[in-house]
This record gives sequence, structure tokens and C-alpha cells, in this order.
Amino acid sequence: MSQEPINYIKHLNGVLELFLKDGRLNPTHISLYMGLFQLWNSQFFREEFHIDRGEVMLCSKIGSKSTYHRCIKELSHWGYILYIPSHNPFKGSRVRMFDFGTSDGQDLYLDRTKNGTGDGQAVVSKIKHIQTRENHVKRENENFRGDGLQDKPVGAVPYRDNLRTTKEKDYNEPL
Repeated sequence: MSQEPINYIKHLNGVLELFLKDGRLNPTHISLYMGLFQLWNSQFFREEFHIDRGEVMLCSKIGSKSTYHRCIKELSHWGYILYIPSHNPFKGSRVRMFDFGTSDGQDLYLDRTKNGTGDGQAVVSKIKHIQTRENHVKRENENFRGDGLQDKPVGAVPYRDNLRTTKEKDYNEPL
């Protein structure tokens, strides 16, 4: 059974798009995945490889064993990896990484080609940018009260004056 080679960039782009959409993940999960991905790369993207907890924790900058175990189990449960613990101190656990960028079997996005990449740059209508700019200006105007308090928009940061965010700021004045 020949396996299609992993494309480093396409895989990272694919998995990072998934991370962006997954609200369950925190920076520790992403750091752990990136550490595992680096080890997988050093193993020439083998289908399955052994890991050493200390090495993975070092690569992913995780200092707590309990955090490491919680995150690796969650990544496995959520389908980002397959984690197979060994429970043997002399034999490392095994990890199987899934291909999120180049395989024919995983269509991440229906509007893309079968290998997870687009044919070209996405084009956005010029009208969309104009509408966005107009909406932004309209929203700014709605945020200001009509009672003479021009420096304090409704729903904005309290004490906006103290932040010195006005346009007439004197940059020579000390902070």
C-alpha cells in the first residue's frame, strides 16, 4: 500500500484552517499538535511513530504532565491525531497523524480541489470593500450620542480620553 507523500505546507494550511473553526481548542492544544507535527516530520511522515512524553512536552513547551495528557487525549478524541498509549515506561506511546492537506480521502472544503488547495486567489468584489467601508462609517456615526459628548461613543472603551486615541494627539507629549 503506497501512501501519497505529505506536503508540509498544504498540511499545515489545512490543519490551521480547522483549528481556526474549532472553538474547543486552546493554545496548548495547538502547541502540542505543532510539536507532534515537527516530530512526525523528523520521522519522514511515517504512518505511525513512537513518541517520548518528555520530548513532546519540550517541543510543545508544555510544563505539566497532566496538561500534556489531557490535551493529547482530547486531540485524539476530536480526530486530529490517533494516540495509542503504551502504559510501558520502556516503550513509547504511538501516534498516528492524519493528513489534512493532500490525501484524496479527506475533502476539508467542498469548494476546493480534491487535495485541499484552491486553484487560485479568492476574488472579492470591489463593491464589497466599498460596502464594508460605508458600514464602518455608518456604525461610527451611530455610536456617537447627540448630547454633545462627542468623545465618548456608546459601547466603546470607557474613558476613551485617557487612552489618547483622538486624532489631535501630541506625539511629543510624554506618556
